[in-house]
Amino acid sequence: MRRLLFIALTLLSTLLPGLAHAWWQAEWAYRKPVTIDGGPQAGAIGSDAGRVPVLVRLHTGNFKFEGVSETGADLRFIAADDKTVLNHQIEQFDPLLGIALIWVDVPNVSAGTPQKLWMYYGNPKAPASGNGQRSFDPDYTLVYHFAEGAVPPRDTTAYGNNGQTAAVPVEGTVIGKGAQLGNGALMLPATPSLAVTAGGTLTFSAWIKPDSLGARQAIYARRDGAGELVVGIDQGVPFVQVNGQRSTPGQPVQAGQWSHLAVKAEGDSVALYVGGRPAVSLAAKLPALNTAAALGADAPAGTPAAPATPGAAPVAGFAPFTGAIDEVRLSKVARPDALLLADAVSQGAESRLAAFGPDEQQAGKSHFGFILAAMPLDAWIVVGLLGLMMALSWAIMIGKGRNFGATSRANATFIEHFREAAGAPLDRLATNNTVPQDVRADSSLWRLYEVAIEEMRRRHDRGYDLNAVSASTIGAIRAAMDGVMVRETERMAKRMNWLSTTIEGAPYVGLFGTVIGIMLVFVVAAMAGAVDINSVAPGMAAALLCTAAGLGVAIPALFGYNWLASRSDAIGADMAVFVDEFVTRLAEEQGEGRSLPVAVQARRA
Repeated sequence: MRRLLFIALTLLSTLLPGLAHAWWQAEWAYRKPVTIDGGPQAGAIGSDAGRVPVLVRLHTGNFKFEGVSETGADLRFIAADDKTVLNHQIEQFDPLLGIALIWVDVPNVSAGTPQKLWMYYGNPKAPASGNGQRSFDPDYTLVYHFAEGAVPPRDTTAYGNNGQTAAVPVEGTVIGKGAQLGNGALMLPATPSLAVTAGGTLTFSAWIKPDSLGARQAIYARRDGAGELVVGIDQGVPFVQVNGQRSTPGQPVQAGQWSHLAVKAEGDSVALYVGGRPAVSLAAKLPALNTAAALGADAPAGTPAAPATPGAAPVAGFAPFTGAIDEVRLSKVARPDALLLADAVSQGAESRLAAFGPDEQQAGKSHFGFILAAMPLDAWIVVGLLGLMMALSWAIMIGKGRNFGATSRANATFIEHFREAAGAPLDRLATNNTVPQDVRADSSLWRLYEVAIEEMRRRHDRGYDLNAVSASTIGAIRAAMDGVMVRETERMAKRMNWLSTTIEGAPYVGLFGTVIGIMLVFVVAAMAGAVDINSVAPGMAAALLCTAAGLGVAIPALFGYNWLASRSDAIGADMAVFVDEFVTRLAEEQGEGRSLPVAVQARRA
């Protein structure tokens, strides 16, 4: 048992380091830690922002672009548990220029404890991830990255609210490419997903860079009959106007510099944010807006989505915005203040929200190690139970094997002494020291012999068989030897029922763990909305490992049980043969004085 415990501890000591450095999947050769920290020394977002699409900005200063595919198709972002696959969307990936812009769907950005993500890469056979549209939660109704060039901007959400007019591309914006405004409105579509109900909720955000600070410049405008919503700047001071009611002056922006603007409408208030922080607030409700909106100019009142004529007079007195724009977003909900601040601090040129660690390379880890790393708590409980069953079954098999071996060797030695003493009184081996002590301790045949001699002496002490051994004495001796043989058989069968229980029960225990594991995999996949193979395969493999563990416990127990049963049968056969041999010798010598035991002859003398 001590040896078994030592072996188990040795295996655990070799296994635990591998678990401490768990690797998501064996096919990915490299990974890079990414720490999302909203604490006061990093992002300083003040409070928990919840689910945030965080910009991961890679460049030659924090990433070597070695070992990754040319298109970034093998990039995968995994949560700190090395199991949960996070949605991500690639805006730009250019290893030749050494730049990549990737949006990662972080489930919860906290202002407290930093959280670590893993960026895996280095799998040339990996297909491109198909979860890009899920990188922005369903409350985002429009997201423009302006990465397409001189074409209508593409909406990267699942709503498909693509632009109606072509954008004029501009390089080197705050996040990759952007659009140049000032030569006409960039029209958005009028779709049900972009419709706003009276008194409804809305969030608009964008990065802007004014070329010059003019009067009443419209950045985002939408009109529907008498209802209006305009976001703009007036001599560098951002404002929001709802149905003719305009916000008071707040924090200004600078020409030639990028600034993050956001407007959030909720209930009776419309708030304006500059740089992710509240600037001014307007006591107003949104009107119902079902028409097309415009970027960079005022929107025609009540008209469907159509290109504005370049050079036309501005509607309602708002001038076009002249400058660049990037990362335009619309949401049908009022986003938390912490999220707007997280957007501003994470998307700027010097992001303080995401920090990068050194790249790590996989060091010869087996596929089995990855399966262990993906095992949930319930699977570990099942495997732990199976491990206990395995330890007990192996302890029984090893103990029984050693005991049966010692018994077989002692029986072989004793039978040699017994047959060498043929012709001498039967109790000779009991009265001299020719049989070694270890043989007497281990041999079941010695115990049969010993009880037979004792029975003969007992009957003589009672006055039986003073001249010869009677048939009744032979029957009594056989009965006594049969009793010992039954007890020896019971001793050999002791704890063998545990082996049979392990053989029959271990596969069912493993199957139970597999069923529970598969149920949890499907539940988690449904809750996360991720059904791709990368998100469910580790959990399925870990669940199936429970069945494999059950079979791994039952199969050696089956082989060991059959081997021990054959050894037990052989020892039982030796005992039965010895009983017959002893009784036969006693019967052959019945009635002759020389057949009497030495002790009997001494008493007669």
